Amino acid sequence: MARDYYGILGVDRGASDQEIKRAYRKLARELHPDVNPDESAQTRFQDVSAAYEVLTDPDKRRIVDAGGDPLESAGAGGFGGFGNGGRTGGLGDVFEAFFGGAGGGSRGPRGRVQPGSDALLRMKLDLDECAAGVSKEVRVDTAILCDVCTGSGTNGNSKPVTCSTCKGAGEIQSVQRSFLGQVMTSRPCPTCNGVGETIPDPCHKCGGDGRVRSERTLTVKIPAGVGEGMRVRLVGQGEVGPGGGAAGDLYVEVAEKQHSVFVRDGDDLHCTIRVPMVDAALGGSLDIDTILGGSTTVTIDAGTQPGQIAKVRGQGMPHLHTGVRGALHVHLDVVVPTRLDAQQTAKLKEYQKLAVGEQIELVTAGSSNTGGLFSRLRNAFAGR
Repeated sequence: MARDYYGILGVDRGASDQEIKRAYRKLARELHPDVNPDESAQTRFQDVSAAYEVLTDPDKRRIVDAGGDPLESAGAGGFGGFGNGGRTGGLGDVFEAFFGGAGGGSRGPRGRVQPGSDALLRMKLDLDECAAGVSKEVRVDTAILCDVCTGSGTNGNSKPVTCSTCKGAGEIQSVQRSFLGQVMTSRPCPTCNGVGETIPDPCHKCGGDGRVRSERTLTVKIPAGVGEGMRVRLVGQGEVGPGGGAAGDLYVEVAEKQHSVFVRDGDDLHCTIRVPMVDAALGGSLDIDTILGGSTTVTIDAGTQPGQIAKVRGQGMPHLHTGVRGALHVHLDVVVPTRLDAQQTAKLKEYQKLAVGEQIELVTAGSSNTGGLFSRLRNAFAGR
């Protein structure tokens, strides 16, 4: 189950970066191991640090807002390639704000090869395409493996060398004074960026990064039944990581266009047809085109009332996993004519004389027929 990173920091889902940072600072002052040696505080401090790392990374925060957990695959670089090589928590970013470093304790050099990030793009689809499924080509611009150095970052047969600043440790340490007293801090080496080695003769194409940006075309297969906000995952088609690290995944998010006839509600569809007063009284039928092609007949029963709904089973959207189609709900809008010619007026007056017992009346609770507006209002006020 996805962790509530917002709850861990005690901030709202719409919190700004500054609000998240302030909340983290406050908790870090209370829970940091140099201040609070209690084991439960240390455990909570790790959770708070992980929440800060996630919510200050735009890509990871999008996963959280979508209901996922970007750190659920512990030790594997996080969810779908978002991660920092399995290291716990964003301490460096925060303790630079406090102590100028990453907090006590040596972490050692990080690997030069890091997993790549996931990529996300939105694809607009018609409702018909969502219903039937479709294969579409998309253009993506991501980092790919450098074809010259194949990820090594070096030029020709040259090799990386040990960093002269940190002597291969990947970090430099210092003692600083703070409101907590003297604190030993560690920060990534500015020369090698924490790797512990440098490349004196980098690849001329990628500049030592092991990857280059490239635009390419991919074919995305969208299954039948997808809807607004759903995502299709293409494994290994995201960003290649630094040093030629494994590529993340590409997520294609569906943006469903508004349809001219149908309104979608899950697997069901809704539409409206206008029914002349005479057809509502005598009954009739109408053939309408369905979302997956073909047509279906909507039967209008004699005596149809305004707002009545005709339900046609099996003519809605297919379920994403089972393929079983929902229903089509046809809302019947009974239309009363506003202009009548002389002949129409005469015929209606003849009917008026024949309509014994039908007259204009005020609807009350004791009326024989209270199924209209009165009934709906009464139920609404009664909470039914």
